[in-house]
Amino acid sequence: MFVNEQIRAKEVMVIGPNGEQLGVKPIKDALTLANYAGFDLVLINQNSNPQVCKIMDYNKFKYENKKRQKENLKKQREANLEMKEYRLSVTIDVHDFNTRVNNSRKYLEKGHKIKVSIRFKGREMAHTDLGKDVLLRFADALGEVSSVESQPTLDGRVMVMILAPKKEK
Repeated sequence: MFVNEQIRAKEVMVIGPNGEQLGVKPIKDALTLANYAGFDLVLINQNSNPQVCKIMDYNKFKYENKKRQKENLKKQREANLEMKEYRLSVTIDVHDFNTRVNNSRKYLEKGHKIKVSIRFKGREMAHTDLGKDVLLRFADALGEVSSVESQPTLDGRVMVMILAPKKEK
């Protein structure tokens, strides 16, 4: 953005600090008006004929613009929450199970979702109920920080369940 003496046009359309149009003026008159008001002359639209300039506090404008961009980035980050996958097995040991529960608890507390899956191998396909029990036990262990978004479903050889963080009231 061009400010004050950086503007190279001979004549500009001037908009006042309160949004009122002051008309087409030579650049020197526009700069004098801006200095008299205690603000900067900022080029808003350089593609129009004549170019459009506004009398405003440029530092305040930059600050608010930066603040708006930060807020938009924050909203974008909230919309794109990550999902982490934890793989378990039907024959998972107690210590491994507890380790995965603790890791996923930390991840859920950050506000992310988790996907818990079990891949059945060989004869384990005959005992998918054991895998479902492991997933439900996992969900119970995280009951205070999460809620089940989708119940355990079998898709081929993989059973999947999705947990989301609980909404705080």
